[in-house]
Amino acid sequence: MSTDLLLSGGVAGVILSVLLAILILLAMITVHEFGHYALGRALGFKISEFSIGFGPALFKRRNAKTGRIFVVRAFPLSGYCAFDGEDEEGDSPDSFNRQHPLKRIIVLVAGASFNYILALIIIVISTFAFGQMAYRINSVQSDEQYPASYSLCAGDVITNIGGEDIYLSADLVTALNGMAKGDVVGVTVVRGGEKMQAQVMLRADCNFKNSSQVSLAFHALGVGTYVNDSGEYYDISATNCKFGFWESIGRSFMYSFRIAGTIFTVLGELLTGNLSLSAVGGPVTTIKLTSEIASQGMQNFLEIAAYIGVNLAVFNLLPIPALDGSKVVFCLIEWIFKKPVPRKVEAVIHVVGFVLILAFAVLVDVLQFI
Repeated sequence: MSTDLLLSGGVAGVILSVLLAILILLAMITVHEFGHYALGRALGFKISEFSIGFGPALFKRRNAKTGRIFVVRAFPLSGYCAFDGEDEEGDSPDSFNRQHPLKRIIVLVAGASFNYILALIIIVISTFAFGQMAYRINSVQSDEQYPASYSLCAGDVITNIGGEDIYLSADLVTALNGMAKGDVVGVTVVRGGEKMQAQVMLRADCNFKNSSQVSLAFHALGVGTYVNDSGEYYDISATNCKFGFWESIGRSFMYSFRIAGTIFTVLGELLTGNLSLSAVGGPVTTIKLTSEIASQGMQNFLEIAAYIGVNLAVFNLLPIPALDGSKVVFCLIEWIFKKPVPRKVEAVIHVVGFVLILAFAVLVDVLQFI
């Protein structure tokens, strides 16, 4: 039975979509923990257990020589690499907290690094295989106030606005933010298979409150609308742009950087109150959206896998208690002051941080259904 048939097959399609989402998340988590494992083993750390998933063990194997345990557990949405003496001093000279702080930092950062490298490889593969996703303008607003020479054309594919390459929807907002109605902005488009420069007179002020106001950006650019039973929408569609070898490599790196930047943008907007908690989601929302996107074809599957990989890498390096970034901070404190924060105090901080992260994840998921 083909994938397309399954995806259109009601319950079977939903199940397959969810399985695809879980596969992506499990792969990224496993790669993350393997990063810790690989660098830890290379630097001589004593590793107690490498586990895929959480809950009851389905498969367990102990290395007779090292005593290291490999476990596959029942629920495939987590994993860990347990180092000996990670939460205390440990008895062995090879235990985690007896190692030099620099070596610990390298091991802690390795998980995120492996996620980022894998995500970048996926982006490069997707870019060469399919091209880079872009917005095609299917129709434009009809308004005599704005001459055709200062408007987009139906069929234009946007690649750059005001000198800023467009990779994500948020890039449209960033490129136009602060401009006023009547301003003329240069827009690089692919028109009839040829790249060219268009001049667009903006139809509205671009004083955006947050990066999610993409519809206002399309309105300012003069994109047309269409109406169906669900409401009114801007008349755009996703398409692909192919580039030369080196440009594809360069754009792949930049795309990964732009994805990483969205985390800091969203966090900043949440902290300033410009973005509400209902605009973000927790694990349930993540699986739901991932399953919807991943089931729409191989390119979308690769795109969402890369997006999750970059986000997981960056988020884990934030200095939030329980995350790798926070543990790096404690290692830096020990390295600078030649004395660690009491292990029990650090452990309590990480536990509290973990509980708060779980509570936040549940909260933002609940808000999706209110």
